[in-house]
Amino acid sequence: MRYLPLTPDDRQAMLAAVGAGSIDELFCDVPEAARLSGPIEGLPNHASELSVERQLGRLASQNLVAGEGPFFLGCGAYRHHVPASVDHLIQRGEFLTSYTPYQPEIAQGTVQALFEFQTQVARLYGCDVANASMYDGSTACWEAIGMARRITRRGKAVLSAGLHPHYVSVCRTMAKFTGDALDIAMPELTDGRPGDDMARLLGAIDKDTSCVVVQNPNILGHVADLSELAEACHKAGALLIVVVTEPVSLGLVRSPGEMGADIVVGEGQSLGVGLNFGGPYVGLFATRDKYVRQMPGRLAGETVDADGKRGFVLTLSTREQHIRREKATSNICTNSGLCALAFSIHLTLLGETGLRKLAAINHAGAVAAAERLAKVPGVELVNGAFFNEFTLRLPKEARPVVHALAEDGILGGVSLGRLYPRAADLANGLVVAVTETTSTDDVEELADALEEALA
Repeated sequence: MRYLPLTPDDRQAMLAAVGAGSIDELFCDVPEAARLSGPIEGLPNHASELSVERQLGRLASQNLVAGEGPFFLGCGAYRHHVPASVDHLIQRGEFLTSYTPYQPEIAQGTVQALFEFQTQVARLYGCDVANASMYDGSTACWEAIGMARRITRRGKAVLSAGLHPHYVSVCRTMAKFTGDALDIAMPELTDGRPGDDMARLLGAIDKDTSCVVVQNPNILGHVADLSELAEACHKAGALLIVVVTEPVSLGLVRSPGEMGADIVVGEGQSLGVGLNFGGPYVGLFATRDKYVRQMPGRLAGETVDADGKRGFVLTLSTREQHIRREKATSNICTNSGLCALAFSIHLTLLGETGLRKLAAINHAGAVAAAERLAKVPGVELVNGAFFNEFTLRLPKEARPVVHALAEDGILGGVSLGRLYPRAADLANGLVVAVTETTSTDDVEELADALEEALA
């Protein structure tokens, strides 16, 4: 039986306080098409627990689970092999049940794990310092723009056409409340190199620009040298923010920090964290020492206690749960602690040599797959340099092709028409990701099925 502590009078008093006439008015920002007008179809209204379980099982069996067939999905969420030891270790009671260590003196193990995680992220990104993780890559991207505004006291952010559209959407939403102007463009399939977008970015930097945001590798899989862009940003007094959605790429690709990036953010899901239907994931955030006090989130630091023994503390905690809201650098920078731990354990097991080998396997597999798929009649590879993800131009719209492949038990990639439904010139684009979990047989099966679907 539910416990409902509020009386109807209580509810009316609360609604009156916020200026709403009914509870329904609180949902006015949710589009009508997204609201339920009745019970969910397919679920029984009244049935025994056993009957409900069976019905849900039948519905679940309609899903095509990653690993049950050839899998080529990417675009920000990647299927990698996660060692069994990762799951075993994060399920230890001292990790699984722990929460944010507000009292670090009694949570030394948790704070130390965060400290080691920060060290790994900073080295991976080529930066001086990293925070103790964030909610996910997209919100970390927005937080970086907000941080750039505080540092430069400017309000214009130039976003690369190659930035993931979901990240762009998050930035659009948050900019409504801060007044930041976002300079946004769409990707193109007409050229296999990101030079056109780079030229736009260089030309868009002016005295009002707080930052330029670039994803590398970008949404089409392109890998670029960002050194020239970093130099142009700094010359204009702006910051370069680099987004990395595939951290495994940094086993081969030069780190953003080495290229001159001021803030590096991204998604850490590839290491230690499964696909999980889209979450929970873990946002990574790193920057230069001189900007550390404007960095959102929490920072775990190393120190010594009164007896000279090594210890760990929360050095900076600039989120609104710790300090006055008006002084906080963020109020959405949730620390994904357990996912951060999984990331850290997986990266520790790999080590530097293992990460480089894993990246090499991913790249070699993607190159072989791209060469094979480009031989399918009518299919064209549009990429120049890429890591483990590339874009194909099909002779017809990609979305129905993807659906046809799924009917054959093959998750053949992400159609650009799904990501950019209003861009007709991108409708034929198909983004294909290849990782160490992809076999040669998987690629051959995709090639054969793709040829049949395009016939």
